[in-house]
Formats: sequence, C-alpha cells, structure tokens
Amino acid sequence: MHENSYENSHENSREYDYVVIGGGTAGSVIASRLTEDPDVTVAVIEGGPSDVGRDDVLTLRRWMGLLGGELDYDYPTTEQPRGNSHIRHSRARVLGGCSSHNTLIAFKPLPSDWDEWEAAGAEGWGAVPMEAYYARLRNNIVPVDEKDRNAIARDFVDAAQAALGVPRVEGFNKKPFTDGTGFFDLAYHPENNKRSSASVAYLHPFLDRPNLHLLLETWAYRLELAGTRATGVHVRTKDGEEILVRARTEVLLCAGAVDSPRLLMHSGIGPKEDLEKLGIPVAHDLPGVGENLLDHPESVIVWETDGPIPENSAMDSDAGLFVRRDPEHAGPDLMFHFYQIPFTDNPERLGYERPEHGVSMTPNIPKPKSRGRVYLTSADPSVKPALDFRYFTDEDDYDGRTLVDGIKIAREIAKTEPLARWLKREVCPGPEITDDEELSAYARQVAHTVYHPAGTCRMGATSDEHAVVDPKLRIRGLDGIRIADASVFPTMPAVNPMIGVLMVGEKCADLLRGDA
Repeated sequence: MHENSYENSHENSREYDYVVIGGGTAGSVIASRLTEDPDVTVAVIEGGPSDVGRDDVLTLRRWMGLLGGELDYDYPTTEQPRGNSHIRHSRARVLGGCSSHNTLIAFKPLPSDWDEWEAAGAEGWGAVPMEAYYARLRNNIVPVDEKDRNAIARDFVDAAQAALGVPRVEGFNKKPFTDGTGFFDLAYHPENNKRSSASVAYLHPFLDRPNLHLLLETWAYRLELAGTRATGVHVRTKDGEEILVRARTEVLLCAGAVDSPRLLMHSGIGPKEDLEKLGIPVAHDLPGVGENLLDHPESVIVWETDGPIPENSAMDSDAGLFVRRDPEHAGPDLMFHFYQIPFTDNPERLGYERPEHGVSMTPNIPKPKSRGRVYLTSADPSVKPALDFRYFTDEDDYDGRTLVDGIKIAREIAKTEPLARWLKREVCPGPEITDDEELSAYARQVAHTVYHPAGTCRMGATSDEHAVVDPKLRIRGLDGIRIADASVFPTMPAVNPMIGVLMVGEKCADLLRGDA
C-alpha cells in the first residue's frame, strides 16, 4: 500500500493525468473508476489521514464519537435569527469523507428528485438515465440486519403504521415511495458492524494499483490556472512542504458543499464583488459560487423511557418514517429519524435536562424552501468560511410549519401501542407546549442539521448564468476542471443524499471516460 507516495519529494511539482481534490464520497468513486485503466495516473489529495485499520472510523456504531473530534473540520454557523445559531456542521477530515463519518443511511434519490434536477436544467440527469448508476455502486447496501433491530425501534415502526396508516416498507430502495415506515437501508457489513463507505468499497481493494497515488494529510488551498484552463492545485503537506500538483488531463474538485466553493473563491473564481472586497484577485467572475446552500434541517422531540433500552443497534438511528401531508407533492414532505437515545444536545441550552434513558423522534423537512450561502470572511485560506443557511427564512414559513406538523405527528405515534408502553413522559418540548407559535419557537430554537449541506456549485443549463457547472459537471467558462460532489445538487433530494453523491461520482467517471 503506497498511501503517501511522495515519489520525488525534493521536487516541488508533480504531474498526473487526473488530480482529484478530496478523497471523500464522490472522489473515492472517481479515483477508483479512473484507475481501472492501468495507463491512467490519478492523484487523490485528501486533507485527512487514511481510514485503513482505524476502528474508531470503520465501526459504524462509533459515528457519534467522531463529531467535533480531530477528524472533523467542524464548521460553525452564522447567526440564525429564526433558527439555532449554535449548529456545528461536521465535514470529515479522513479518507472516505463524510461516508467515513456519517450513519450511512442509504437512500437512492426518488425519481421525482432526479426529474426535478432535469427540470432545473440538468439535462441527462433525469430518473430514467440515473437509475443505471445505482446498480453500479460497489457499496454493500442492505436493510438493517435482524440482529440489529432494537425492540423499541420495532415498536416505533408498528406504532407509526398503526397511528398514521402508512405502509410498512421493507427495503426503501426497492421501489419509489411517497410515505411509509420501516428500518433503513444502510451501507454496512452487519456481521461486524463495519462501514461500507466510499473508501472501503472503492479504494481499499485497490490500494496496490501503481497508478493510484493517495496524497494524505495534504491540504489543497489554491487552484493553478493558465488563462481559463485549470492546470493543477497548490497543496501543503502535513510537514508544511508546498507542492504544485499538476493535471495533464483534468482537475476534479470533490471537496464537498463547503470546501469546493471555498477553494474556488480562494482561487479567484466566484462572485466578483465579494472577492474584490477581500482583496482576492478575480480570475473568473462566477456569481453562483457559494449560493443556493441547501440542508435538511430537523427538530427533535424527546421522551424518557421507563428504563434502559436494549443495547443492540446498527447505529442508534436505524428506523424512520416518511409522510406525505400534501397529496399534490411529488414525494414525501415530512420525514422522521427515530433515535434510540435521548438526543438533547440542543434542548439542554434552553434548560431541558437529559433523561438517563430515552428516545427521540426528529421531524425533518425533505424539501426545504429556505436557501443560504457560503462565503469567505478573509483572503487567508486557513480561516473557515461563513455558513449562513438562512434557516426558516422562506416567505410563507413552509419550513417552520413543517416542523410543527412533525411534532404533532410524533405525539400521535408516542401515544400509540406498542411504543406507548415504553414511554414514561415527554421531556421536550413537554406536553404543556401545544400552541402552534410556541411549538414553532421551540422547534426552530432546538433545530439541528442532519449534516446534508449541498447545492453551492449548482448544476444548470449552459444558458443559466447562476449555475456553476453545466450538465457535464464542467465549470462554466473554465476548461480542464469539473466538480463532482453534493455542491452540484440543483435541489435537495427528499432523502438522505449520500447515495446521490456516490451516483454523481459514477456519472462523472462515465463523462470523463466518454470525453477521453
């Protein structure tokens, strides 16, 4: 295994056919697919260490221990007048990216999600052509294993079905759905609770390929441009050495919805006025960079249980529920994760106390209407960018109302057997809070993120001036560079987006092979 193959460390530049910036969810896929051709050399620049042999990363049930730790870029949120200003956005600093860090809930985007992309100008990305990419994924995607199906999670599924009359779903990826409850599909190996992340599935089996070069703990801080062509990227190794990594064919930017626009802006590619204010020389005025920041905000309602909950679980949030309140809506318009833990990190700031034993339901907005932005506050690349999600700022308060509906629905499920017998009392917001305005204020103040930032380099038609990339993922007005990660999402899929990002990686590899 040649993870840090700094062959000629005395030289300060190297050259490869392709340079992939970010060894995360999409970058791992692209590097793996490109190096299937032994004549193609690929460098992967990853800011974090390898995940090989790291049980703290590879064991799925340990995911919560990674939040805010040494493998987390841990981005704060700007002041949110209508939401929670204390949200920390985890972005993973490790091979495999967020697929090495998250719960690996695995949903194929719904046909209505892809068709919405196509309607937004992403020609060729509709449901029919995209279906083929799901079948190619190398990850082990399976429903939560029987042995991991916790008794209280089973009873949640039964109660949700009884209370709401939604279908029970066994295998959410088998066919499109508008509502339903059940255990999730996960990208994991149930026999040992190990991840089937992008790095495990796409890179670990191929680390001995001589044409695959992983530059780990190596940070990309500025793209190299020759006129309108991207020719490489400036990086800093963990020893502080600065190297120019050149791409003979193309640069692939796969740093995610925060760091892809951040790297572009530090390279002078972005909204001209913003860059000029910071004294960054403008190389290419591209107003859409950093705009259209999407997320799945969710709130939380917590119950104390009568005693301890059985220990078995895949990752403590193994089951969930989808509801469609509006029959005109293309897919589900409300989602819940069911946590087998009392998830009180945010309510505690309002004075709530964490019960010793408890469970939570998290009403989530599948198709939020609010849009935010990522922007720089300094010309210094080491200063974290600002993330302003503008949570709950949509005009008709659709997002806020969705969470209020969610709390009401969660309460219906909680009083329904067989779940009701487990629950001792509602801890937060507390049964005395029933008024819509009070519920909304609570729901927004304790809202958290499901860590799904997307959309900040969105894809659109070649004529769309605010699109950052075209339907072939090429940056508008530049040559030799594409973006492939969640930043290209024009709109948010109704479901957890990781599988969508893997499919973006597979499609990008196809586009590259087609053009080569």
